[in-house]
Amino acid sequence: MTNETDVAARTAARIGNRKAVVGVIGLGYVGLPLAIAAARGGFRTLGLDIDVGKVAHLNAGTSYIDAVPSRDLGAYVAAGTFRSSSNFAELAECDVIVICVPTPLSRQREPDLQYVIDTARTIAAHLRQGQLVVLESTTYPGTTEEVVKPILEAGGLKSGRDFFLAFSPEREDPGNASYRTVTIPKVVAGDGPEACALAEAFYGAVVDRVVTVSSPSTAEAVKITENVFRAVNIALVNELKIIYDAMGIDVWEVIDAASTKPFGFMPFYPGPGLGGHCIPIDPFYLTWKSREYGLPTRFIELAGEINISIPRYVMGNLERALDRHHCRSLGSARVLVVGLAYKKNVSDIRESPSFSLIELLEQRGTRVDYHDPHVPEVPLTREHAALAGRRSVELRPDAVAAYHAVLIATDHDVVDYDLLHKHASLIVDTRNALGRRGHRSRKIVKT
Repeated sequence: MTNETDVAARTAARIGNRKAVVGVIGLGYVGLPLAIAAARGGFRTLGLDIDVGKVAHLNAGTSYIDAVPSRDLGAYVAAGTFRSSSNFAELAECDVIVICVPTPLSRQREPDLQYVIDTARTIAAHLRQGQLVVLESTTYPGTTEEVVKPILEAGGLKSGRDFFLAFSPEREDPGNASYRTVTIPKVVAGDGPEACALAEAFYGAVVDRVVTVSSPSTAEAVKITENVFRAVNIALVNELKIIYDAMGIDVWEVIDAASTKPFGFMPFYPGPGLGGHCIPIDPFYLTWKSREYGLPTRFIELAGEINISIPRYVMGNLERALDRHHCRSLGSARVLVVGLAYKKNVSDIRESPSFSLIELLEQRGTRVDYHDPHVPEVPLTREHAALAGRRSVELRPDAVAAYHAVLIATDHDVVDYDLLHKHASLIVDTRNALGRRGHRSRKIVKT
């Protein structure tokens, strides 16, 4: 056997007999569920994060991610199969290292790979022979081989010979009760056949199904394609909402009726704007990369423009509704925003359009409060630091009646919509939350 085959075989054996130590870097909405899935699969798992507060909570058995109940986390901590650390020198002990760090956009809507680059440099400082390194962070095609690989090889070790490099896109869907980390098929690709086989062996021990593709670039393109598909279709239905609203047609009724067709139609629903890490961000990674090839991405960029514009459209409808119902301007109004999370039944606020709505309204002089049972207090964020520390207000009949309008931005199931309908004087509903619960009245404005 060649040397690289010997090295790969030793790593494969450690994965196969569960002697491999798994290190997961970045313990957020992707990394923590993956780390617990690896522990559940029989691997001794080390979670690494620069946030010492997160590390302390996790080692105490306290989870901050809805998909990982504290009782499950605590069981793995007590059994010694999972622990977390901020000491990245411990990467040298890991046989498998998975990168789950953020890939945001810059203010100019260009890829910001600094977290990936910094993490790759940290790994390179502790890289040893036989390690499998997997990037899961969503990014443009070419990142694994063009960005991560040269950093890891800078110390003299070579991918495919001394260590093994792969890409496997994360597919987490916070709040989805039907699918979780282990039941979502995992796409994998390696930088060479040995890396691909090792990645397939590792994920095959952690999740129910592994789908292998030909190259890391292909795997990166898979994730981008999934999110572009969603972004474009959401933009389409948001544009249809605007058109049908002008015609006096209820877009939700249209979608529900169209959904009865058993083929050729897939329902997407309008909202107050895009949220979450993936859909508002990932398409711009592809548009940026396409410029290297001199190719325009008109369709994708148009979808992005439409989705970005929706919070202002919602605010315009709220402004008109306040004038029509109360003869009141935004600058003299009190508004309650219901829902801070970007989607229903989760606490995830990443890229939530509710932040944009609050800031746009306050720029016009509106006095704004929010209610979200899943987000009792606004945490510190990079983009909306001024809102940090605000607390969710309680839904009481007298409090609701005191607002000039209630703006439903997120349709959490636990919200008391009957109370809202009974006591609010005006409700601007971006999710058809009241309509789906059978409420009909002139004070409800769908938008």
